[in-house]
Amino acid sequence: MSLARNVDLLRRLPRLDGLRLPDFGTSAGASSPLQEITGFGDNPGALRMFAFVPAQLQKPHALVVVLHGCGQTAASYDLGAGWSTLARHYGFALVMPEQQRINNANTCFNWFNPEDTARDSGEARSIREMVAHMARAHRIDPRRVFITGLSAGGGMTSVMLATYPEVFAAGAVIAGLPYGIASNLREALDGMFHSPERPERELGDFVRRASNHRGPWPKISVWHGSADRTVNPGNANEIVKQWLDLHDLPATPMAETNVDGYPRQAWWNKDGETLVESYAITGMAHGTPLGLADNDQRYGVEGAFLIEAGISSSYHIAKFFGLTGWIPDAKKAQAKPARSPAPHLARTIRAKVAEEEAEPKRDQPRGFDLGQIITRALTAAGLMK
Repeated sequence: MSLARNVDLLRRLPRLDGLRLPDFGTSAGASSPLQEITGFGDNPGALRMFAFVPAQLQKPHALVVVLHGCGQTAASYDLGAGWSTLARHYGFALVMPEQQRINNANTCFNWFNPEDTARDSGEARSIREMVAHMARAHRIDPRRVFITGLSAGGGMTSVMLATYPEVFAAGAVIAGLPYGIASNLREALDGMFHSPERPERELGDFVRRASNHRGPWPKISVWHGSADRTVNPGNANEIVKQWLDLHDLPATPMAETNVDGYPRQAWWNKDGETLVESYAITGMAHGTPLGLADNDQRYGVEGAFLIEAGISSSYHIAKFFGLTGWIPDAKKAQAKPARSPAPHLARTIRAKVAEEEAEPKRDQPRGFDLGQIITRALTAAGLMK
């Protein structure tokens, strides 16, 4: 398809409803735990702010910013990618900015508009203000702020990592584009459909010019379907090149493995910490890959631009951010009953054990039967006849 036809297609999309998902978004909003927050600070990008904070937060407190794709809302992408479920499961705060049609007819974040992609300007400033609000309200550790996004949200993730690199510890770009490759619609379409190759240094300089920051740089995880016809898969390679240059890492991967059947490349620093990783989801079209996570849980629901692929990108991204190690504490918290019929049961069992150890019965061999002790303790507590 020619560039002219692509431009014409984008112009007709609002009339054709080609990227709008009214039914999906409506049903998602009805069941979403996200709450809208107003008055969060300066909002030059005119974005809406939605957030979710679970009852229990792992320590130190962490925050994940999640940016939806074109045609989606914060609630619909949350339902599809499962981020609020992950946030509840692993105890981290969540903020999901939402684009408005007054800014973009197809609710795409304007990742290529100079007014929205510069530090302290437009949509980038609005998202930064949301992060600052959450940090103040929920005592977020400044070293534990992360960001991820799909498609145009992935492009805006690149923008945020470039313009506010001191704010984010890590980011993850799904079917997105590198920072700085477009400053108007024509260049954006060229990047989306053709992904012209650029030298590593040029790509890195795009980011270096976006702020006065000179490192350390955020870590990054890159995801892309090899059959993507909306955003050329070559963009994944360009994003990787951009961040390898910033981290001063070699072009050759330090490790190549398979995760849930898909190739993953990784690069790490001298301390062994992975700084750049890339997943190629072979055969997948444009969207966020869904699947069963390592803990046998499923996060998200298949839908438009949310594709069952046998790998849970949301889970693996949360793992890359270092957020999934809290699960043992979460299980203990969930296992504790709200109202216990025997609050002193553990003390009773310990007392019975001590009693048996101190006064063993003459007709028993040395030692004691822990099973019998627990049974007697349960009986004493009124939990067993």
